Amino acid sequence: MAEPQLSIFARLPVPGKVKTRLIPALGEEGAARVYARLLAQTVEVARASGLAFELRVTGGEEAAFRQLFGEDIAVAEQGEGDLGARMARVPSPALIIGSDCPGITPALLQAAAEALDDRRVVIGPATDGGYYLIGYREPVPFVFADMEWSTPRVFTETLARLAAEGYGPAILPELADIDTGEDLASWPEFQ
Repeated sequence: MAEPQLSIFARLPVPGKVKTRLIPALGEEGAARVYARLLAQTVEVARASGLAFELRVTGGEEAAFRQLFGEDIAVAEQGEGDLGARMARVPSPALIIGSDCPGITPALLQAAAEALDDRRVVIGPATDGGYYLIGYREPVPFVFADMEWSTPRVFTETLARLAAEGYGPAILPELADIDTGEDLASWPEFQ
């Protein structure tokens, strides 16, 4: 199998447009600063992993992301639709992550890629009931369609959908992501 490409879902760190659930605790500028740090760290981890990667972007010009991270960075538009529709567009084999999981490491990304040697799907559960990573060898549009995103049921619903289609995914260690001011308390270096 070809090595999967890592797609990092990202937005430009524009105040008021990113990490909106952090705004009550930090204000628009503070939330944007936290997001910028998280995105920069995610790109650094992706580079250190040795995997081919791209930024899948929305809410900004591709050139702005290259200005932030270098002309050599691959940038693609997410396109229209809800999160599921945008994720379903990522060509296989793929690993997809967001940019709000400070515990992700190069070794974990490499382990996710290696898991696809034996499994058709790999998933990393998040402590809030969602997931911070999903990877697949072949398209799995049924995983993304009509999902109620940003709820504590996303991970269990995803597992149920995979099981119904006969998929036994590889499961990565559970990690926390940063969505709220409470989440940020565990990661003071991002404040």
